[in-house]
Amino acid sequence: MTYLFIADLHLSPDHPRLIRGFLDLLDAYKNKNTQLYILGDWFNAWIGDDYTAPWLDEIVSALQQFSNAGNHIYFLTGNRDFALGQTFLDQFNGELLSEITTLHIAGSIIRIEHGDLLCTDDISYQRFRKIIRNPLLLKLLKNTPLSFRQKLANGFRKKSHQAQQWKSYEVMDVNQDAVHTALKNVDLLIHGHTHRANIHDVESKKRIVLGDWKEDSAQILEIDPTQNDHALYLNTWRY
Repeated sequence: MTYLFIADLHLSPDHPRLIRGFLDLLDAYKNKNTQLYILGDWFNAWIGDDYTAPWLDEIVSALQQFSNAGNHIYFLTGNRDFALGQTFLDQFNGELLSEITTLHIAGSIIRIEHGDLLCTDDISYQRFRKIIRNPLLLKLLKNTPLSFRQKLANGFRKKSHQAQQWKSYEVMDVNQDAVHTALKNVDLLIHGHTHRANIHDVESKKRIVLGDWKEDSAQILEIDPTQNDHALYLNTWRY
């Protein structure tokens, strides 16, 4: 069995190369008995499970083939696609995970999450996150027209981009105290969000940061439990 972890694809019709890269990845791992974990920001924006479009149909079709081949798809939400729910995932037997999920792989305890909750120094973002993810607000938004939600998402992306231009590198990265807390009862922490792919040693444990997807490549993580050391591979996926 292959355990594959990816994050921050930011798929959208504006970037067909990213879509092609994801479809190629599904094809490459289709016959490897793969457990695919997508750790948030799968899509550049998600305005609701009632959204449909031809470019999305192609992705769903590929995911159905991937699932029908005996593979499994797991997803936890990011800051761009927190409105994505089980209704969308049901189309290809995917499973929505909690924002923070613990896995047990080959004797190791692994914590997976998107990573934005670790960036506690970014106070303005954490405040916004708490508001926008309020269940009551999300329920109200889901009952508004798609066109309104699209405008709202576009506005959020624009404001987020403007805000990031004024924030320092350190503020937008993870807080080390938050990392130590996250690793307290696990052996390994895997996340995305910061777009700074790397394997960090934290005392006797590891923190693995997945990379965001570029126009021709991405940093992805593969865990091979058949190896004696349960080998971790942070690889460059090219497409």
